[in-house]
Amino acid sequence: MNTEQSNKTADVVVHGSARSFRQEIVADKHHLRADEPVSVGGSDEAPDPYDYLLASLGACTSMTVGFYARKSHFPLEDITVSLWHSRIHARDCEECETKEGMLDRIEIEIEMTGSLTAEQHGKLMEIAAKCPIHRTLTSEINIRTRTVSKPTGS
Repeated sequence: MNTEQSNKTADVVVHGSARSFRQEIVADKHHLRADEPVSVGGSDEAPDPYDYLLASLGACTSMTVGFYARKSHFPLEDITVSLWHSRIHARDCEECETKEGMLDRIEIEIEMTGSLTAEQHGKLMEIAAKCPIHRTLTSEINIRTRTVSKPTGS
């Protein structure tokens, strides 16, 4: 077992019951919930995991664009990031390396208000694709899963 990680406090802790899809999420001092839609057996009491994935990417994109605009003194006023997730056939994706099976596709639309020049707008769109979450999702990800044994009845 990797004791380096097991002795470290988790960044996020998710707890659920085997009786439903509903999950309680603790991220530092923030408490969230996740659930699934009724159509798949959930009670739709909270966003589903893909909603959180899209929210993470959208928030990071907006924060990155806003930070760059502030740092560069661009006249950006507001940012709205809209996101959609779908599954597509790999053969239908011209720009994708994978050509067999299904792929996840995330589509992002970014609306920016303010008196931006075409050059400033273009630079902010370029920066949007460089947010840390975007880079994480488009890089190789190594996920290590391990079990933790707890005594029964505790």
